[in-house]
Amino acid sequence: MNPPLKRVLFVCVGNACRSQMAEAFARVYGQDALVAASAGLTPALAVMPDTVRAMADKEIDLRDQFPKSIHHMRRSRFDLVVNMTGLPLPDHVSAPVEEWSVPTPFPWIMRSTARCATKSSDW
Repeated sequence: MNPPLKRVLFVCVGNACRSQMAEAFARVYGQDALVAASAGLTPALAVMPDTVRAMADKEIDLRDQFPKSIHHMRRSRFDLVVNMTGLPLPDHVSAPVEEWSVPTPFPWIMRSTARCATKSSDW
């Protein structure tokens, strides 16, 4: 009999990029060892299109994924929570927490969007 799979929750701020990618990679490459989920401290309205495209390039489909709140995970039991926010997690998180330093993609996206707007205005 196989031991039960470990339940791992990946958390970022908006659950629109980092934690979605971590969950997807864990599901694809770790399915024999863990059950992955993801959530955000303040969930975005949707998974970022650049995230969906980047994962599609790796042949992982995120089109049906959506941001979820860590508060909705209160009743779920996890063996480990991976915190990628750089912020403290809510008090109700009772599983061991592992801190991962994964930079937020938003400054890069904002700079990229600003460059695009500048170039567009030059036309």
